[in-house]
Amino acid sequence: MIVCKVTRWALTSPLCVGLRITCRAPEMVRPSSNLAEFRKEFAKAKHIAIITGAGVSAESGVPTFRGAGGYWRTWQAQDLATPGAFSRDPSLVWEFYHYRREVMCSKKPNAAHLAIAECEARLSQQGRSVVVITQNIDELHHRAGSKHILEIHGSLFKTRCLSCGEVKENHKSPICPALEGKGAPDPEAKDARIPVNDLPRCERQGCHGLLRPHVVWFGETLDADILTSVEQELEKCDLCLVVGTSSIVYPAAMFAPQVAARGVPVAEFNTECTPATMRFVYHFEGPCGTMLPPALARHESESI
Repeated sequence: MIVCKVTRWALTSPLCVGLRITCRAPEMVRPSSNLAEFRKEFAKAKHIAIITGAGVSAESGVPTFRGAGGYWRTWQAQDLATPGAFSRDPSLVWEFYHYRREVMCSKKPNAAHLAIAECEARLSQQGRSVVVITQNIDELHHRAGSKHILEIHGSLFKTRCLSCGEVKENHKSPICPALEGKGAPDPEAKDARIPVNDLPRCERQGCHGLLRPHVVWFGETLDADILTSVEQELEKCDLCLVVGTSSIVYPAAMFAPQVAARGVPVAEFNTECTPATMRFVYHFEGPCGTMLPPALARHESESI
């Protein structure tokens, strides 16, 4: 089991960093950056798990709202992405997410997204599988063409009704008339103060409940069904890639180290080393869009 080794409290907010892992850390050996050796592992793999984080989308110009300069108006994401913030001021929170949705309309998948999607399509014809386990909520993997995706933090383009609980895809732009032209990130911009009845509402017959973004907010638990699917995929994978993730966002940060602990080769692709780097067999440093395509390209042994 993989996910079940996490202490129960650690399955909450994406920023739980105090996770306790019960397995004993293996002896550390400096990871290799030998692409030819990695390609041999790639050629043999039947079930490949690719774990992606914000770094894979940063090259598409997607703002992360983290670190220095990571503000929307005068707010950081952790100030707005909470159930409490939505309860206190749903208009402000919807402005923030409306802005993020509209920004994504101008962004495109980059070379890393496309390499993953092409690899999945190609290997599926050979009876091999690729699953993307992503912490990102931007749907760029979908737009690149990936099919087998587990979104552990939800999606900007799905909503959930607070009354009936219906989860539904929603790509409207704007998501409701009252939000048109709202959500400017300028610190001087005034809050729209949209009446709650004019915010996005459920279209299910007889409901009309208030909608919220279907994303995992700080302090919320991750979807148990998604975590079960992640666990199943990681238990059967025979090669794991960690792409563009800082390895500090839990519980996702423990997925690859526990795969590595059972002897499965793990390759990290990132612009810098992370707290988990020394647990992995391979580490390739550089932009994901540069490093990943040659790693996932057709191998000379592939018959199709």
